[in-house]
Amino acid sequence: MTATHTHPAPSARQEWATGLTAFAAVMLFLAGLLTLFRGIMAIAEDDVFVTTPDYVFEFDLTSWGWIHLVLGALAMVVSVGLLKTAVWARVTGVAIAALVIIANFLSMPYYPVWSVVMITISGFIIWALCVVQRGGNLYDLSGERQSR
Repeated sequence: MTATHTHPAPSARQEWATGLTAFAAVMLFLAGLLTLFRGIMAIAEDDVFVTTPDYVFEFDLTSWGWIHLVLGALAMVVSVGLLKTAVWARVTGVAIAALVIIANFLSMPYYPVWSVVMITISGFIIWALCVVQRGGNLYDLSGERQSR
């Protein structure tokens, strides 16, 4: 005898939560990847960036490169946790996105347009992670708790 398992249709609220979590995970991964590449550029070739002489927050480009490299790698790792809807990933994702905003604000004179784009993307990531309800799984929209 075989049993058929039917799941109730997901509610609109569950679909929105799933969509926002997936959006935040993908955007955090992309922001992390782009931040990682920006870090590699700053470490490998300081001549790629234009310097502004009288900027209040003046730092060494190699240091900025390492900061962006680490933030990018962390963002990519956290985005994988977001796909599993782990609570630690949501909290860490908000923190990483906030640090990306701060890092891009402080390095704004080197690439102003790109910094504004990354600040905007990170703002959307924080918004998406904060409005999603706790729990659930991206692969199971039934809303039933998985027994472990």
